[in-house]
Amino acid sequence: MASSASSHHTQRPLRIGIAGLGTVGAGVIKLITGNQALLQARAGRALEIVAISARDRRRERGVDLSSYRWYDDPVALARDPDVDVVVELVGGADGSALALVQAALAAGKQVVTANKALLAFHGEELGRLAVEKGGSVGFEAAVAGGIPIIKALREGLSANRISRVFGVLNGTCNYILSTMRKTGRDFADVLAEAQALGYAEADPTLDIDGHDAAHKLALLSAVAFGTPLDIGAVHVEGIRHVTSIDIEHAEDLGYRIKLLGTAMTTEHGVEQRVHPTLVPADAAIARVEGVFNAVVIEGDFVGPVMLEGRGAGEGPTASAVVADIVDAARGHIMPAFVPSGAAAARAVPIGEHSGPYYVRLMVRDQPGVIADIAAELRNESVSVEEMIQRRHTGGSVPVVLTTHPSQETALMRALKRIGELGTMREPPRMFRIEP
Repeated sequence: MASSASSHHTQRPLRIGIAGLGTVGAGVIKLITGNQALLQARAGRALEIVAISARDRRRERGVDLSSYRWYDDPVALARDPDVDVVVELVGGADGSALALVQAALAAGKQVVTANKALLAFHGEELGRLAVEKGGSVGFEAAVAGGIPIIKALREGLSANRISRVFGVLNGTCNYILSTMRKTGRDFADVLAEAQALGYAEADPTLDIDGHDAAHKLALLSAVAFGTPLDIGAVHVEGIRHVTSIDIEHAEDLGYRIKLLGTAMTTEHGVEQRVHPTLVPADAAIARVEGVFNAVVIEGDFVGPVMLEGRGAGEGPTASAVVADIVDAARGHIMPAFVPSGAAAARAVPIGEHSGPYYVRLMVRDQPGVIADIAAELRNESVSVEEMIQRRHTGGSVPVVLTTHPSQETALMRALKRIGELGTMREPPRMFRIEP
């Protein structure tokens, strides 16, 4: 079917409408106009931008827009019969982004989007609408910017049963944690610097509280495992509570702290979680620094595959958007979200997670403290792998321990009771370790 669709369009250019002309939108125009001949050779037909829509006509965007039809209303652009592919770069989970994608799909068009929030909340419904009306939703740019991770999962690794997908999915957090590790500075200080450099938004909540990574992880899980798109199934923790002390202790134990998004199958179902994680310092993912993203896919026949690259920015994101446009030009379209056997798999709550942990306690320096801590852990069958007592800091002694694989609810019960001991100077701090 795909071949007949593509051959019968060979002569006619693919006509593109772009809604949203921020950095990525301008980047898409630059890429299509700059690599025109190359794209035509690869797509088998010319790619032609015919219509655009944005909030402000007068803004200077560094690209010549004079030859395109301008729509003030993006929904009108989506309905334009002369537009074959609608590129949604408006952003936001609802509002005009949702309205224009619904209108484009209702008209049977192909849609390409970089909008992870929109898909995390409405992806299932939009995917169904696309199938019903003969359109499609391409979203390579919604996960990890320029890294072709959706294609890798759907195409290159389609023969494999995937057991785990995990990665550094947010460049802002990775930049902050990398810089904290290299400089020994604290979170607030490095965040302010990241904002000054433009790596973090003025309101960095979406990034540093883990929600941006969670949106991407929900999409990865849906593609890798066929799980329902359910942002509520993702356990989310951000990096505000990561201190330079923990980064240093982790380093001493042979680990680095990364904000990881992990989706994995277990005997109980599918875990989806985003949280700061200790990873072995010699693991490939530990060496992904600064604003870079990386994703590791573990397949039953291929083993682990890692893709690393720029996860955001004009060029990398435009690269992923245009790759989806080329697929549409070739008539090479796949259903957006295909539920598989795992669709029936339950979402595993974080309390059922089992794995090794890092725990840091600030205790009063007095006899019997370690014995009390050990007793509480033993009562919950949490077995300690390594325990280090650190140098004194003003009457408090940091006690750092790592555990053998333990059930999270059991560890949390033990830590709650340890936190209530009179010898604790502050609440216990816990991080999961990813083997």
